Amino acid sequence: MTGVPGPTAAREQLPEATLCHLVDGDRTLLIRKQRGVGQGNLVGPGGKLEAGETPRECVVREVREEVGIDVADPERAGAFAYWADDWSAVVHVFRATAYEGTPTASAEADPVWVPVDDVPFDEMWATDRTWLPTVLDGGTFRGTFVFHADEPRYVDVDRGVNVPERGDVSATGRR
Repeated sequence: MTGVPGPTAAREQLPEATLCHLVDGDRTLLIRKQRGVGQGNLVGPGGKLEAGETPRECVVREVREEVGIDVADPERAGAFAYWADDWSAVVHVFRATAYEGTPTASAEADPVWVPVDDVPFDEMWATDRTWLPTVLDGGTFRGTFVFHADEPRYVDVDRGVNVPERGDVSATGRR
């Protein structure tokens, strides 16, 4: 299968969300989701865009709300289109290296620092191992992921590519 599953109109109507991967030296900040999509998994802090909000504004707000820190100058590191049985979205991924504050737990997230060379992928979404090392190494990616019954059925990731601000963020089918 080449390209992106589903019609273009469906991709354009997907809700948008963000993730932030904060890198501090040889460690990165993950959160253990306490509720919602991915509950129990380790993920980067982030969440859904609000009306009129840009992805960058959203990721700054969501990190502050979830773990109580202010990220400075988050840079766009990737994006992916994600389809699942119960939830689909376009997710904008950011990398940040500067922040103020100390991560604290919230009702939604329990922050955990992990070594960048020992990320616990077995506690994360199955597809994270296909793109997160690229982000932690300072690279960029675009991806397309289709899940059924919580199992990945289609995975396509392009690395070292331009990442659009909005619009079609899916991988192109190249390797």
